[in-house]
Amino acid sequence: QVQLVESGGGLVQAGGSLRLSCAASGRTISDYSMGWFRQAPGKGREFVAGITVGGSIQYADSVKGRFTISRDNAKNTVWLQMNSLEPEDTAVYSCRARNHPVLMIAANAYAYWGQGTQVTVSS
Repeated sequence: QVQLVESGGGLVQAGGSLRLSCAASGRTISDYSMGWFRQAPGKGREFVAGITVGGSIQYADSVKGRFTISRDNAKNTVWLQMNSLEPEDTAVYSCRARNHPVLMIAANAYAYWGQGTQVTVSS
């Protein structure tokens, strides 16, 4: 079992930045592909960014050039640096873990996920 806890969300003005953290426990995430997802009110869950075991990275088109995903297996932590935030980025952000080297953009491909952290961007 992998337990994931996200933190770092909050209220920020448009153009601002936030850094989300996803701390894992229970098992080392070194064998897990990790993904960040978000869900806005009234909308479905959306893939934001992912990083594989080998360090390959994928971003949703909507966040390319603004968000950066990174991981430190020694710290069992994954981060999502979010810059140039827009009101459309407002959502609950959660991280997910998949015990497979291949990254997937479907949330249901991940076996573990956290409760999420709220990000609100005001205009």
